[in-house]
Amino acid sequence: MDTLHMVLNAVTVIFIAATMFAAGLGATVPALRGVFTDVPLLLLALITNMVVIPLLGWGLGALFHLPSASFIALVLVASSPGGPFGAKLAMVQKGDVVGGAAMQVLLASVGSLTFGPTVNGILTAADVGTNVSLDVGALVGTVAFLQLVPFAIGLLMRHYATDVARSWHAPATAVSNVTFLVVLAGMLLGNWRDVVALLGSLALLAGFLLAVAAFAAGTLLATGPPTRRTTMGGVAAVRNAGPALAAIGIAFGDQPAILGALAGVLLSGLAAALPIATVLSGRRSAP
Repeated sequence: MDTLHMVLNAVTVIFIAATMFAAGLGATVPALRGVFTDVPLLLLALITNMVVIPLLGWGLGALFHLPSASFIALVLVASSPGGPFGAKLAMVQKGDVVGGAAMQVLLASVGSLTFGPTVNGILTAADVGTNVSLDVGALVGTVAFLQLVPFAIGLLMRHYATDVARSWHAPATAVSNVTFLVVLAGMLLGNWRDVVALLGSLALLAGFLLAVAAFAAGTLLATGPPTRRTTMGGVAAVRNAGPALAAIGIAFGDQPAILGALAGVLLSGLAAALPIATVLSGRRSAP
């Protein structure tokens, strides 16, 4: 099992880097400027991902009276924006890939700072869990290394070596697609026992509904054309597992019950977001 986890971690790193690199190859400076100068879009995305979705996670956990382990896992996931699957969902739905990738990196960076206080506030108010203290520098460094750097390299290639960037875009996307499937299969294979153990606890339903509600909130609380709005919905629906895993290790002693619940919530969230993106893709022509 340790070997499987090592291989899965390696493939996950390749998936994240390839996805962000491909997004950078398809980006342009004017397109990025259009995202980062759209102040209403930025403010709405921050409010949705830093405030609305964590509150949704808290509300669903309380509504379903989840056990402590599942409640903590749901709150950890809801409080951690900027998951690398966000850029992939933008590709799947044929949406605004550049805007989605840029927003994902921004949310992951800001989320590294807000994750701890948000989780502490919710768990304290709900009288569940313990104090969560994380190495913010390490989280920001991870985001920069795995997401920002590949995206920036792809963007620079697109700007200064356009022909090369265009020729590399299809292979990079293919690597992203293949590793995406491997990561999904690995998550299911490596965590199926944990997921099965949650079938009677409503945790999987809570994770599913959280992703659906986050997709809707991210879409509604966005500006621009439909492709950009649904892209922001996809970015909001998938959360960043890195800070959540770090919190479980540091604050909760790697409790198996919380780790299992986290895997179940993440997988059920993907099970909700992927079909939505696929349906949207079927209604759009390829960009």
